[in-house]
Amino acid sequence: QLVESGGGLVQSGGSLRLSCKTEGFPFRAYDFGWFRQAPGKEREGVSCINNSGRSTYYANFVTGRFTISRDNAENAIDLQMDSLQPEETAIYYCAAVLCDGDWYHNTADFWGQGTQVIVSS
Repeated sequence: QLVESGGGLVQSGGSLRLSCKTEGFPFRAYDFGWFRQAPGKEREGVSCINNSGRSTYYANFVTGRFTISRDNAENAIDLQMDSLQPEETAIYYCAAVLCDGDWYHNTADFWGQGTQVIVSS
Protein backbone atom coordinates (compact mmCIF):
# COMPACT_ATOMS: atom_id res chain seq x y z
CA GLN A 1 0.00 0.00 0.00
CA LEU A 2 1.20 3.49 -0.88
CA VAL A 3 -0.33 6.58 0.71
CA GLU A 4 0.49 10.07 -0.52
CA SER A 5 0.16 13.25 1.49
CA GLY A 6 1.27 16.86 1.37
CA GLY A 7 -0.84 18.16 -1.47
CA GLY A 8 -2.79 21.37 -1.22
CA LEU A 9 -3.22 24.88 -2.56
CA VAL A 10 -0.17 27.03 -3.22
CA GLN A 11 0.44 30.26 -5.08
CA SER A 12 2.47 30.42 -8.25
CA GLY A 13 6.16 30.30 -7.38
CA GLY A 14 5.49 28.55 -4.11
CA SER A 15 6.61 25.21 -2.75
CA LEU A 16 5.10 21.98 -1.52
CA ARG A 17 6.60 18.79 -0.18
CA LEU A 18 4.80 15.56 -1.01
CA SER A 19 5.35 12.38 0.93
CA CYS A 20 4.54 8.78 0.11
CA LYS A 21 4.43 6.26 2.94
CA THR A 22 4.42 2.57 2.19
CA GLU A 23 3.50 -0.59 4.03
CA GLY A 24 2.95 -4.23 3.30
CA PHE A 25 5.91 -4.88 1.00
CA PRO A 26 9.74 -4.77 1.19
CA PHE A 27 10.32 -1.06 0.73
CA ARG A 28 14.09 -1.29 0.30
CA ALA A 29 13.79 -3.69 -2.61
CA TYR A 30 11.79 -1.28 -4.74
CA ASP A 31 12.41 1.74 -6.88
CA PHE A 32 9.75 4.45 -6.75
CA GLY A 33 8.48 7.23 -8.91
CA TRP A 34 6.20 10.24 -8.81
CA PHE A 35 3.72 10.83 -11.60
CA ARG A 36 1.03 13.43 -12.16
CA GLN A 37 -2.17 13.79 -14.11
CA ALA A 38 -3.72 17.14 -14.89
CA PRO A 39 -7.40 17.47 -15.81
CA GLY A 40 -7.98 16.35 -19.38
CA LYS A 41 -4.37 15.26 -19.86
CA GLU A 42 -2.51 11.99 -19.82
CA ARG A 43 -0.51 10.92 -16.81
CA GLU A 44 3.16 11.89 -17.01
CA GLY A 45 6.27 10.93 -15.12
CA VAL A 46 7.81 13.52 -12.82
CA SER A 47 10.74 11.80 -11.14
CA CYS A 48 12.01 8.46 -9.88
CA ILE A 49 14.57 7.13 -7.43
CA ASN A 50 16.18 3.70 -7.27
CA ASN A 51 16.16 1.41 -4.25
CA SER A 52 19.49 2.66 -2.88
CA GLY A 53 18.65 6.29 -3.44
CA ARG A 54 21.85 6.81 -5.43
CA SER A 55 20.17 7.10 -8.82
CA THR A 56 17.44 9.55 -9.73
CA TYR A 57 15.77 10.74 -12.90
CA TYR A 58 13.72 13.84 -13.52
CA ALA A 59 11.43 14.95 -16.31
CA ASN A 60 12.93 17.87 -18.20
CA PHE A 61 10.14 20.19 -17.10
CA VAL A 62 11.01 19.81 -13.38
CA THR A 63 14.79 19.54 -13.44
CA GLY A 64 16.31 22.01 -11.01
CA ARG A 65 13.00 22.71 -9.25
CA PHE A 66 11.94 19.33 -7.84
CA THR A 67 13.96 16.99 -5.66
CA ILE A 68 13.10 13.36 -4.96
CA SER A 69 14.43 11.56 -1.90
CA ARG A 70 13.76 8.44 0.10
CA ASP A 71 14.08 7.46 3.74
CA ASN A 72 14.56 3.72 4.00
CA ALA A 73 14.16 3.84 7.78
CA GLU A 74 10.75 5.49 7.48
CA ASN A 75 9.61 3.66 4.32
CA ALA A 76 8.91 6.99 2.69
CA ILE A 77 9.57 8.76 -0.58
CA ASP A 78 9.40 12.55 -0.67
CA LEU A 79 9.12 15.03 -3.51
CA GLN A 80 10.16 18.60 -2.77
CA MET A 81 8.57 20.89 -5.34
CA ASP A 82 9.75 24.47 -5.68
CA SER A 83 8.81 27.27 -8.06
CA LEU A 84 5.48 25.65 -8.83
CA GLN A 85 3.49 26.97 -11.77
CA PRO A 86 -0.29 26.94 -12.38
CA GLU A 87 0.07 24.43 -15.23
CA GLU A 88 1.43 21.96 -12.67
CA THR A 89 -1.96 21.68 -11.04
CA ALA A 90 -2.63 17.95 -11.03
CA ILE A 91 -3.13 14.87 -8.96
CA TYR A 92 0.29 13.56 -7.97
CA TYR A 93 0.75 9.83 -7.59
CA CYS A 94 3.44 7.71 -6.02
CA ALA A 95 4.23 4.34 -7.60
CA ALA A 96 6.58 1.43 -7.20
CA VAL A 97 8.25 1.42 -10.61
CA LEU A 98 11.64 0.46 -11.99
CA CYS A 99 13.80 3.59 -12.11
CA ASP A 100 15.95 3.33 -15.23
CA GLY A 101 16.42 5.37 -18.35
CA ASP A 102 12.95 4.46 -19.57
CA TRP A 103 11.27 4.77 -16.20
CA TYR A 104 8.29 6.84 -17.33
CA HIS A 105 7.28 4.00 -19.68
CA ASN A 106 7.75 1.17 -17.20
CA THR A 107 4.76 -0.60 -15.72
CA ALA A 108 4.31 0.14 -12.03
CA ASP A 109 3.75 -2.65 -9.54
CA PHE A 110 1.78 -0.52 -7.08
CA TRP A 111 0.06 2.88 -7.13
CA GLY A 112 -1.05 5.24 -4.44
CA GLN A 113 -4.42 6.96 -4.50
CA GLY A 114 -2.92 10.36 -5.29
CA THR A 115 -2.79 13.76 -3.66
CA GLN A 116 -4.19 16.92 -5.23
CA VAL A 117 -1.90 19.85 -5.92
CA ILE A 118 -3.45 23.16 -6.97
CA VAL A 119 -1.25 26.06 -8.00
CA SER A 120 -3.05 29.40 -8.21
CA SER A 121 -1.91 32.21 -10.46
